[in-house]
Amino acid sequence: MDEKIGLFKKPADFDLEKAIDLVSSEETGGIVVFLGKVRNENMGKRVKKLIYEAYEEMALAEMERIRKEALEKFPIKDALIWHRVGELEIGENTILVVVSAKHRREAFDACVWIVDEVKKRVPIWKREVTEEGEFWIEGDRHIPVK
Repeated sequence: MDEKIGLFKKPADFDLEKAIDLVSSEETGGIVVFLGKVRNENMGKRVKKLIYEAYEEMALAEMERIRKEALEKFPIKDALIWHRVGELEIGENTILVVVSAKHRREAFDACVWIVDEVKKRVPIWKREVTEEGEFWIEGDRHIPVK
């Protein structure tokens, strides 16, 4: 599997400098970085922490497909998709997408598309631990954990 695709378990976190180096080249005129973080509130509920679970083999394969599709769909030079799994506290990093291109617009467009596709297609499930209990998050729905 390519270094530009990855799942990271605690205590591992993202190395931003390495990520940027992995997608950089002499043709790179712009790099867009999206870094998702655990926030303390979601849909009116106070969040204590998040727990991400993944079907690892399938998640990595789908992330690689998304990366390859982005390279075909957008005039970009390269892309990287990393996601963390396990129990994450408020303020910790969750997802990192880095896209390089000759020009900024293409990098921004591809980055937004990649983040949206990861959320839709990759078998990574988010469980929120809130003051009101634990919930699986599916789109904009809270599904209580039984």
